[in-house]
Amino acid sequence: MSTLLKPLRHARLWLGLWCVALLGVIAVCLIPPPPLALPPNSDKLEHFLAYFVLAACAVQLFATRRVLGAVALGLVLMGIGIEWAQGALTATRMADPMDALANTSGVVAGMLTTLTPLRDLLLRLQPR
Repeated sequence: MSTLLKPLRHARLWLGLWCVALLGVIAVCLIPPPPLALPPNSDKLEHFLAYFVLAACAVQLFATRRVLGAVALGLVLMGIGIEWAQGALTATRMADPMDALANTSGVVAGMLTTLTPLRDLLLRLQPR
């Protein structure tokens, strides 16, 4: 496991927090939505941001491109699976292919942080 993760102090804690975030996204997407008066399609930004944060955090945690590729694929499949589950398993939500596209766009944008100096931000912030 240690070769999969960057040499972070408390790497398992960070990985655990990331997993909690994954579960949080799944839960929020499957519980009944709160009664909010939002502009039409504004939820697409929420989808994009949630998956951007999950992917960008994965960039902070995982050490290799191969693992990041697997994580990216997993996040995209999770987003598609949640959309399916909303339509098939809930009475208060409906599947929306545009939400899956927003999720995927967020994953791509988050993974692109590997091309920036931000890719090792968590490593740089740890005390030496």
